[in-house]
Amino acid sequence: MASNNHFTNSRSNLSTNSDAAEAARNHQQQPPGVTFARRTSSGRYVNYSRDDLDSELGSVDFTNYTVHIPPTPDNQPMDPSISQKVEEQYVSSSLFTGGFNSVTRAHLMDKVIDSETNHPQMAGAKGSSCAIPGCDVKVMSDERGQDLLPCECDFKICRDCFVDAVKTGGGICPGCKEPYRNTDLTDLAENNNKGQQQRPMLPPPSGGGGSKMERRLSLMKSTKSGLMRSQTGDFDHNRWLFETSGTYGYGNAFWTKDGNLGSEKDGHGMGPQDLMSRPWRPLTRKLQIPAAVISPYRLLIFIRIVVLALFLMWRIKHQNQDAIWLWGMSVVCELWFAFSWLLDQLPKLCPINRATDLNVLKEKFETPTPSNPTGKSDLPGLDMFVSTADPEKEPPLVTSNTILSILAADYPVEKLACYVSDDGGALLTFEAMAEAASFANIWPRNPDSYFSLKRDPYKNKVKADFVKDRRRVKREYDEFKVRINGLPDSIRRRSDAYHAREEIKAMKEQRQNREDEIVEPVKIPKATWMADGTHWPGTWINSAPDHSRSDHAGIIQVMLKPPSDEPLHGDSEGFLDLTDVDIRLPLLVYVSREKRPGYDHNKKAGAMNALVRASAIMSNGPFILNLDCDHYIYNSQALREGMCFMMDRGGDRLCYIQFPQRFEGIDPSDRYANHNTVFFDVNMRALDGLMGPVYVGTGCLFRRIALYGFDPPRSKEHSPGFCSCCFRRKKKKSRVAEENRSLRMSGGGGDSDDDEEMSLSLVPKKFGNSTFLIDSIPVAEFQGRPLADHPAVQNGRPPGALTIPRELLDASTVAEAIAVISCWYEDKTEWGSRIGWIYGSVTEDVVTGYRMHNRGWKSVYCVTKRDAFRGTAPINLTDRLHQVLRWATGSVEIFFSRNNAFLASPKMKILQRIAYLNVGIYPFTSIFLIVYCFLPALSLFSGQFIVQTLNVTFLIYLLIISITLCLLALLEIKWSGISLEEWWRNEQFWLIGGTSAHLAAVIQGLLKVVAGIEISFTLTSKSGGDDVDDEFADLYVVKWTSLMIPPITIMMVNLIAIAVGFSRTIYSVIPQWSKLIGGVFFSFWVLAHLYPFAKGLMGRRGKTPTIVYVWSGLVAITISLLWVAVNPPAGSTQIGGSFTFP
Repeated sequence: MASNNHFTNSRSNLSTNSDAAEAARNHQQQPPGVTFARRTSSGRYVNYSRDDLDSELGSVDFTNYTVHIPPTPDNQPMDPSISQKVEEQYVSSSLFTGGFNSVTRAHLMDKVIDSETNHPQMAGAKGSSCAIPGCDVKVMSDERGQDLLPCECDFKICRDCFVDAVKTGGGICPGCKEPYRNTDLTDLAENNNKGQQQRPMLPPPSGGGGSKMERRLSLMKSTKSGLMRSQTGDFDHNRWLFETSGTYGYGNAFWTKDGNLGSEKDGHGMGPQDLMSRPWRPLTRKLQIPAAVISPYRLLIFIRIVVLALFLMWRIKHQNQDAIWLWGMSVVCELWFAFSWLLDQLPKLCPINRATDLNVLKEKFETPTPSNPTGKSDLPGLDMFVSTADPEKEPPLVTSNTILSILAADYPVEKLACYVSDDGGALLTFEAMAEAASFANIWPRNPDSYFSLKRDPYKNKVKADFVKDRRRVKREYDEFKVRINGLPDSIRRRSDAYHAREEIKAMKEQRQNREDEIVEPVKIPKATWMADGTHWPGTWINSAPDHSRSDHAGIIQVMLKPPSDEPLHGDSEGFLDLTDVDIRLPLLVYVSREKRPGYDHNKKAGAMNALVRASAIMSNGPFILNLDCDHYIYNSQALREGMCFMMDRGGDRLCYIQFPQRFEGIDPSDRYANHNTVFFDVNMRALDGLMGPVYVGTGCLFRRIALYGFDPPRSKEHSPGFCSCCFRRKKKKSRVAEENRSLRMSGGGGDSDDDEEMSLSLVPKKFGNSTFLIDSIPVAEFQGRPLADHPAVQNGRPPGALTIPRELLDASTVAEAIAVISCWYEDKTEWGSRIGWIYGSVTEDVVTGYRMHNRGWKSVYCVTKRDAFRGTAPINLTDRLHQVLRWATGSVEIFFSRNNAFLASPKMKILQRIAYLNVGIYPFTSIFLIVYCFLPALSLFSGQFIVQTLNVTFLIYLLIISITLCLLALLEIKWSGISLEEWWRNEQFWLIGGTSAHLAAVIQGLLKVVAGIEISFTLTSKSGGDDVDDEFADLYVVKWTSLMIPPITIMMVNLIAIAVGFSRTIYSVIPQWSKLIGGVFFSFWVLAHLYPFAKGLMGRRGKTPTIVYVWSGLVAITISLLWVAVNPPAGSTQIGGSFTFP
């Protein structure tokens, strides 16, 4: 176990130890457990950082709840169905903390935020407290949050006090002193939910024993494995299902009493023929590019390749003897540009479009069938990851809106879980997340996006009460924003108040202990305090040991506990009528991994891997979708569209589904190509026709076992290698059990026999020593399989397998999640090197996707009609350059690492390899691009050109190359759907970024590889942008950075060179107009591409003084005249021949 043997895999029960001293004495003999600390009615606070907060009373009155007290004759556990729900209430109301060499603690919280919480799933939800003196624990409640009162006198009592009253108090009610009529909590819950229809549950397996993971893994057991081979040699789960009369549950396999698969009421069984009785319909389909577009496109690529080859040969043969240096530099640059263009263009030969059919998805997974009589969703579980690190740079209001959009996603609520990674461990993020969970009870979606729409919200609305409801929700959201924006001040004031109280208490104690001595000022660390009056275990506002950004404990808080299995309808008591609305919300968990000095935490990649492990313990969704904190769900059905690809035939070989990134808040002209449509709509669609698009960091739906580093199913069948046709290998007999044949993990990406398959006995060395995590792997693999509803579907699962309710959370589960997010867990494992997000690069996303493609997985690009997700992008020039610098630096790191596409395995297709090679090489184009941008100026200064003369051959080649480039651009616009303006903006910023950020990335990468020196380019000053009324005010902010030096130099040199060239030609005795025209043409080509950059330097339109332009012109003219004077034209001894100054 990862938690130092604190817990075992069995279901835990919570029991009460009333004697704290006895518990302390027995601590050495008993295995340590999860300790629940809480505040009692006497006002005493107990938590891991304090023994006594109150300064008025002196005794300590608290209760410890310890995991794993074995059942004894006087301590029999209650019915599991109720005890598990009660324990889940404890878990969801507790803040779990722990880490390296520390006890895992669960701090019971009376409230999470200062404001009131009403949703029954939320931590710290409003509820009655126990009326027993000395106990203020919340009373038992049902799924609606209503109190469960076991006595007719309505005496409020918590679960533990009720158990004590039944077992040790003779079953006497502490309120009315009458015996309880019913001491069975199961019957009590049933009576409380009277009138609610309960869905029949499948019977448990015989014996009912075994741990949670053993029950989950029972689906992998088979007694007829020798008969279960399909035609492909893989384990045939469908055949096993029907021949053994087994039926699958949500992670469990149960045996039916009558031996049939289906409903026990009608006795109707189901066989393989029933699955094939209906016409099989695919979930997705490919939409080929029309031949009238793609055929000319490919022909033009071939023509341009031939013309480029002939042109370069002609250029090499015809040297310019008058300026051999100019000719040499130009030829070298042109050779590199041709090579770079090939790397970019060849992967675009096979672009495709795709479409999904959501109706078929609903029919297959959410329609009543013999295997699913109730029509309950059979879709697999999905874990959503949201990552944030600094609430100052990433506003909590933005993160809150992202969380709200996830909670409103159109996906089965019981199958959805949201995990928020706060890598900064800030209380501000914690309370903002809690506020978002509370607001979701009113309106779970992205309200900021909705209320920011610039259109008439009442147009075409037929319901009369819509206006009233909208105004009420708008008012609630405005108050929500005020609370979120006021959290920093609220936390600071609260912490100051508690700190002052602590100082007063310390001074009183000092005066009592030293009556006659001089009292010195007491210095107490200034802590950050939570809403319930306890220390925040994460990062404090004023950093202290164990409470800084790089030194704090691991934290997990279940903000919204897992929803009930059946719909939970609201009421009409609030200002919105929710009578017919299912008010359940997905599981919402706050996670802040442990950080300690001396450990490399690997930034975002390390945080994502911590979420992968924690989610595997708590919900184990077979699919994972990660979002940045500033990206929200814009299309609520996007998750279903992505699932169409994963659940379709052959979907088990897909490692991830990448959605395009769309942005809001971009200036209408998109000056700096922030939308990046050429990449997302051209390059990514083209890669979709190969092995799939690259992973770009956000908006990506992953298959969990692909992140675990396993090979795709049937990898040997699909990846025979380069020489399989000539040298066939003898197939080795597998030594791995039949049920684990889908879990293959090759070695170094090779194809050797030694890496045929991986035994699960080797898994701990790769994944760490958490048995919970290891046992969850085959479960996630099975649940992520497509439906076996067609003979061609290989490696499928039977229909109705995922309709059983999920396991309830218990303390041991959350404590294990705390253990796997500790700072030491990844030591001596393959996390970050092969498993999960890959470490070692600032662009961990590209490397992670590359590793999956290198193992033979495929990916899919899912472009939805309505944008799937929307986010924000920097519209300021400097911020945009630094963003591009980060991407380019990551590409340089990839080029100099073992993730270089030159070292790819034979499983990667050649065109996909070229695409990844271009990812690592494109920043080096900046070296040649800068040289080529200076060539026109050097030509004008020297009076020479890159060719001897502008003859007809050179002009024809130049014309054909330019025309083919334009035609290719038009055809790309045709099949991708982008506009010509977007294509031109991309070309402009390609030169801007290539002459600034890309060059800096190359220098930075070379210094790091060669000399081990790391440099950074940071902002140094800021000016402008003081207009708060302008939505795009940040566009005009001028922030100086050293990245601007090369483009500015290029512009100034080319402008001066044009003036010098004109002066030289006009005043020459024999003007050489051809060389002037050639130089000026290429100079204007450079300046046209740099126009957005120049516009960004000028700031807001109209703010630049006219004198700047006047002086710029005068300086250019003066320098031009001085150049002509210093270096007059040949055959003249004075400026301009006969021209003289007056």
